[in-house]
Parts: sequence; structure tokens; C-alpha cells
Amino acid sequence: MRGHSGPLDADEEWAGAIVDTVEPRPVIDSIPRFEGRIWSIRTDTVDFAGHHAVRDVQQHLGAVAVIAIDDDDRVLLIRQYRHPVAMALFEPPAGLLDVAGEAPHLTAARELAEESGYEASTWHVLVDFLNSPGGSSEAIRVYLARDLQPISGGRPYTGEAEELHLPRAWVDLDEAKDLVLTGRIGSPTAVCGILAAWASKAGGWLSLRPVDAPWPARDTVIAHDRVNVARRD
Repeated sequence: MRGHSGPLDADEEWAGAIVDTVEPRPVIDSIPRFEGRIWSIRTDTVDFAGHHAVRDVQQHLGAVAVIAIDDDDRVLLIRQYRHPVAMALFEPPAGLLDVAGEAPHLTAARELAEESGYEASTWHVLVDFLNSPGGSSEAIRVYLARDLQPISGGRPYTGEAEELHLPRAWVDLDEAKDLVLTGRIGSPTAVCGILAAWASKAGGWLSLRPVDAPWPARDTVIAHDRVNVARRD
């Protein structure tokens, strides 16, 4: 940790509930730095009880991902090239929350159909996470999709560039968990989604939430991060 001007209280312990809470600090100034197709960057001056700190923030639309599991407990993964890391990664179907007015679970269903050629009749919220909260507002929700069936007409043609070639792979859930823990797959949606699915199944799926469960982190992004969620019609 850098920039702390005084001693830390080494004996300080939290006595409240263990739950993430929305507690925005006052922003004294905010300077736009970059406006991109998917995300933007701004520099905020934040007031921490009289101490001002400068923070660069990546404003992100947010995203959803889908852990689709068939009747044989196999997870559907897509192999996709990711240019920033120069790697082909095995990932669950996923996509940005970039359609104005579209509910997140409907975005998830659309992405599942577009990237895999499957649809599901049973949906739940599996896990939520913040991808890199030290510098980015990106909130991701991972859904569990079951009772799968191929869509009529097969996988539609909707992609370009990296999305022109998206081979599918069906992996047993236990094997997928081992692939994560041995470092053979490392996409964050795959890591979080597969481990959450494995743990939830081990607990009898009792941790699953309704498809429209509250998503406080996403609501915070919309309210406080000034993200333009209407990027395309």
C-alpha cells in the first residue's frame, strides 16, 4: 500500500457483518481521460475524510456469463482468442451489458444462443463478482443454465474477428474444477463460475438465487459511475 501518511492501527478488527456495502466517498474532481468503444477512463480526486487521493478509474459497462450444464453434468466452454493476453482461453459464453433496457438474464440467454447454439429452460444466478475493483467498475454476474437444448437452425452467425471461430468443449464439472485449480484455465468467468457451480452442486444447489435477484454492485455502477448503459439499440 502506498501513499499512507500515518501509522496503521495493527490491532483494528472489523466488528460488523461480513458483507460488501455501498459507501461512496465524495469526489472532488473528475477528469475524462479516454473514451473507447467498450470502456472509458477518468481520473477522480476522492475525499477520504479530508485527505484527497487521486485515482484512475476504468468505467465499464459490466457483463454476464453463463455456466451451462447438461444432463450429464458437463460444462459448456467456448475456446476464444483474447488479444490483450495473446492467448486462446476456454471460457463460458459471455457478453457485455450493452443493450439499452435489456435485463441481464436476457443478455445471458442471448449470448448463450449466439456463442453456443443452445438455449436453456432453467436459469438461476450463480455468483457475482467485481473483476478488478482496485481500478475498474466492471461488475460481472454469472448465471447457471440447465435443461439445455439446441436452438432451431443451429448456432447463428453473429460474430466477427475473434468470434468467427468459437469451438465448443463439453467438460465434466469435476474435471473443470480440477482444470481451474491446476491453473490450466484462467479466465475469470471460468474460474469463478466453475468453482461456484461445483460448490453449489456439492451443497445440493441450495445457494442458487432467482434469475432476477438483486445486484447491488451493478446498481452502484449505474448510479455512481455514470456509465452509459445505452451503447447500442
